[in-house]
Amino acid sequence: MAVRTRARRAWRTAVAGVCLLLVPPLAGCGGQRADGSARAQVQRVLDRRSAALLHHDEAAYAVTGTRTGYTRLRALPLSAWSYRVTGLHGTGSGATAEAELRFSVAGYDRVPVSTRRTLTLSRTVDGKWYVTADRPAPKAGQQLWDQGTVTAVRGAHSLVLGSGQSAARLRGYARLADRAVPAVSRRWGEGWSRRVVLLVPRSLQGMAGLLGAPAADYRGIAAVTTGEAGGSGTAPADRVIVNPDAYGGLGAVGKQVVITHETTHVATRAQTTGATPLWLSEGYADWIGYLDTSRAPTDIAPELAHAVEDGHVPSALPPDRDFGFSGDPTRLAEAYESGWLACRMIADQWGEPRLGAFYRAVGGHKERAGAVAGALEKVLGITPGVFAARWREYVRTQLG
Repeated sequence: MAVRTRARRAWRTAVAGVCLLLVPPLAGCGGQRADGSARAQVQRVLDRRSAALLHHDEAAYAVTGTRTGYTRLRALPLSAWSYRVTGLHGTGSGATAEAELRFSVAGYDRVPVSTRRTLTLSRTVDGKWYVTADRPAPKAGQQLWDQGTVTAVRGAHSLVLGSGQSAARLRGYARLADRAVPAVSRRWGEGWSRRVVLLVPRSLQGMAGLLGAPAADYRGIAAVTTGEAGGSGTAPADRVIVNPDAYGGLGAVGKQVVITHETTHVATRAQTTGATPLWLSEGYADWIGYLDTSRAPTDIAPELAHAVEDGHVPSALPPDRDFGFSGDPTRLAEAYESGWLACRMIADQWGEPRLGAFYRAVGGHKERAGAVAGALEKVLGITPGVFAARWREYVRTQLG
């Protein structure tokens, strides 16, 4: 593919109240504890605001403050939405609240997503608080509605949420996701939610905002899979976040590979642990992504093919550091291609069921040390040295 598709895990502070004066005061003099009544009043406003949003009561929502959030969130199917005030400070006529927002997308999140927010509030002359702004807390990533009004499109196995995207365009993503889910289930099995949520921002900058990372880190990356709260209840569910700038440059096959690759990460999340090396998690996702494309190995792994042609067959499978997006793009491509060929070799020589069993066995270890070696012996019956030698020979024969 002209643009590589890569999945990464995005990992997401408690804020203490500040002792400042309000009228009535938010804090007492001489360093006393914050006035609980003001904080309780703000909490009640946020509770009413949450209930109005969940019950689609725009008038009740407007009573609590700005309607911007309601307008932008109107299309998002929610089963839960609540704030917990963690800090409050300000002046007599205004205040800033730090809060934890927990929300669930209906039909997709079994455990609420949690994110930190900063809310600005003002107070009327009769002492009633209302919200004037609601934004991500410092160092917290944006949510899609922070970038504009959310458009939602439902597929048979997917929910596609976009900002700055037409419903017609989002339906195209849903069709790809609806093909990806059963394709992944055929190889991985059906012991996962078999549903996927895609977020499609307006641009690369929007993608970076959702990830809370510099845009330069994801330039040329078609999509990523970000662990959120939810899923099985014991492992994170995921949001597939698309970079429309890079994704738009792909052909039809490349676009399907991207979505199938990311969907594989959603399916395998519960069995992907700290013991799982990236060559395995990314290689397995690429293996499923490319299965039905009829692409030749040299087309799927062009950088590694060039290396083999020059007589440079890798001596070992790539370490995790080679998968960094901000590093050498050739090394990054070779890392993904090496992982793909390793997984392809296991499927070819031991069978597809053994590949899935190997993946699960590695993830079942509590620590990285010994995880791959133990799974190789248990599932494939070989040592790491023999596996590495067979992989190098497989690289030569497939790409030479």
